[in-house]
Amino acid sequence: MAGALSGVRVIDFGQYIAGPLAAQLLGDQGAEVIRIDPPGGPRWDTPANATWNRGKRSAVLDLKTEDGRDAARALIAGADVVIENFRPGVMDRLGLGATAMTEANPRLIYCSLPGFAPDDPRAGLPAWEGIVGAAAGMYRAARGGTPINGRPVYSAIPLPSSYAAIQAAVAVAMALGVRERDGAGQVVTVPLFDGMYGAIGYDGLRVHQGDLAPMGAGVSLTTQFECADGPWVMFHTGNGRTQEVLDAAGVGHWVRDGLINRERLANDPEAAREMIEQARALFKTRPAAEWEALVNAAGGECAVCRPSAEWLIHEHALGSGTVIEVDDPVLGKTKMPGVAARLTLTPGAVAGPRHPLNADHAEVMALATASRGAATSAAAHEGLLRNALDGVRVLDLCIVLAGPTCGRTLGEYGADVIKIEAPTRPPGFAFHGDVNRGKRSIVLDLKTPEGQEVFWKLVEGADVVVQNFRKDVATKLGISYEQVKAKKPDIVYASLNTYGHVGPYAGRAGHEQIAQAATGMQERFGGAGQPQLQKYAVNDYGTGFLGAYAVALAMLHRRRTGEGQHVDAALAYTATLLQSTFMQDYAGKTWDEARGQEAAGSGPLHRAYKAIDLWIFLAAPVVASLAGVEGLEDIEGLSGAALEAELERRIAMAPLATWQKRLIGRPGVAVHRVVQGVRELMDHPWVIAHGLSVEREHDDMGVVTTIGPAARLSRTPLRPGRPAPALGRQTREILTEVGLGDRADALIASGGVRESMGIAMR
Repeated sequence: MAGALSGVRVIDFGQYIAGPLAAQLLGDQGAEVIRIDPPGGPRWDTPANATWNRGKRSAVLDLKTEDGRDAARALIAGADVVIENFRPGVMDRLGLGATAMTEANPRLIYCSLPGFAPDDPRAGLPAWEGIVGAAAGMYRAARGGTPINGRPVYSAIPLPSSYAAIQAAVAVAMALGVRERDGAGQVVTVPLFDGMYGAIGYDGLRVHQGDLAPMGAGVSLTTQFECADGPWVMFHTGNGRTQEVLDAAGVGHWVRDGLINRERLANDPEAAREMIEQARALFKTRPAAEWEALVNAAGGECAVCRPSAEWLIHEHALGSGTVIEVDDPVLGKTKMPGVAARLTLTPGAVAGPRHPLNADHAEVMALATASRGAATSAAAHEGLLRNALDGVRVLDLCIVLAGPTCGRTLGEYGADVIKIEAPTRPPGFAFHGDVNRGKRSIVLDLKTPEGQEVFWKLVEGADVVVQNFRKDVATKLGISYEQVKAKKPDIVYASLNTYGHVGPYAGRAGHEQIAQAATGMQERFGGAGQPQLQKYAVNDYGTGFLGAYAVALAMLHRRRTGEGQHVDAALAYTATLLQSTFMQDYAGKTWDEARGQEAAGSGPLHRAYKAIDLWIFLAAPVVASLAGVEGLEDIEGLSGAALEAELERRIAMAPLATWQKRLIGRPGVAVHRVVQGVRELMDHPWVIAHGLSVEREHDDMGVVTTIGPAARLSRTPLRPGRPAPALGRQTREILTEVGLGDRADALIASGGVRESMGIAMR
């Protein structure tokens, strides 16, 4: 079966991570990707190119020559999508910029992923991964430290590039859907810095008058525990199965004896310490793998904090296709991340290994001279659209972060999203303002006839259903994909969960912390000590975006064929993808990425240093690029630890402003302050003017600041949508729309439907 992007031609000019990864995501869904490299090959020679460039045809063009630029223009004239991640203005100077190329090919989707936006004051800064990470507050103070000038902790996971690539894939799929309807292409821009706001998420949320009510008082057992054999496990109590887990562990009496008593633990620090110590002792009575099996068999959540090397050969990673094996021409048989967004009728698939450099040059040049007339015409079909998902209705049944982020993203692209809440949902949950903006809210008890009646009336007018229940819950409620499809055959039904829907762990529950533990994120960030969580809920938000990507692909297919289908995304897929820089296993593999809470960077020329006034991040391609810089004289002969130590000593002798002045104009060299406070990021005037930080009045909450959307589409711009409503605020409005307005009072009186539950405040 063909992928959803079958017949779509992509020209990939990307280098390093963001551009190649975005093109990989498109290629995994059936797009024909032509990779264009400069003479000498990719600018970063890394084993990860086996993943990012898999299935792509390869040609070398020297864009510094007129012949190379002419060939590139000819290729673009016959393309559907162009991807590039140079600094703003570079492609324009080559005569290959967005304006010129979309004028020449009006159906073209031109996607740019610069480090900083063209109107960002830092647009000209070489946007190395660490530079953008430092600018986006990615490197927190060590192990719970909060001082602004505290030592930053470097994370090897390339979140800025990965988040920009994922959101770019969503935007391109949406733009292709727009083109399917109105015939015209457009320009897509997703800067790496902007893309990081998608990961910041609820950390950027601020209620200006008071705080959201806490979800529960007391001490939580959601943490890492060391086990009898040495490894740690991540244990999570978030799904309400703590008693069942304690019973399975033989300590169910802890609740009966009062050791675990919410009120006591909230008011008695000594009791809280006693509980934690007993839990630590308990976990040291069994090996980690035994704890993982026991807790999950009892319906709880637990995962071994395993290294990524173990995840790449894990039975579930392989059995679910989260990890696949490809016979790479350079590395040989290589395990790598599988397809991150799954569709049933148009399943994604890896087209094969990367091609040797320039292996397809003759074939690609033949394409450059061939005519694809259909790609150069922009005949309108429905008139130009204002929003990518104009006229699309989404039913969002999701909780916590990943699922609601999928619904929120679809709303940003113009869908009418109806958030269906359960009456047991706490109205004061901390994520509400972040993931539920742009939605309307209705409260239904789907365990009642009245709740079911309203749900099925909503399905009649719906295009998409999104849910993130654990396995079999939807079936028990009578609203699984097969059950919905029986009444609405063309429905696009998205399921999001922890481990996916196939493989030995498919039925297991989980949260962000579990995915980080299972796939190696926590072990890498903790290093030799206790495993540590990444600063942001990166798997939850990333899975939400990938779920929206899958929906956009399915909607594109439905528009062409009339067919709906089941799509899914999972935290484990996302966690594996986000670590794609080092998620390759092959003969001779060396795991040498930065790790642990003491890491300040990936090497002497890409790390944080303490200046006189604050922490700064320095990035340079080679030590010779620092030659002749005042204050750094005579360091060219140093390398490794000696270079690092000398840079530490020299940089500590001047403030940031001095280093910026001394290093400006140095090719490939950048320096940026390490931002460690999210409040600073959200309050920055440029960020606010750019729409990445949005301040508005919310129901029952007063003024609230949330993140805004990062992707920019020239013809169908994203919108933050209405502020997140109080739960059930639009219940009567929605009932009226589906023809049940005259029965609203009776439905509400039954208890199966609720209205305006409000948002609890402190």
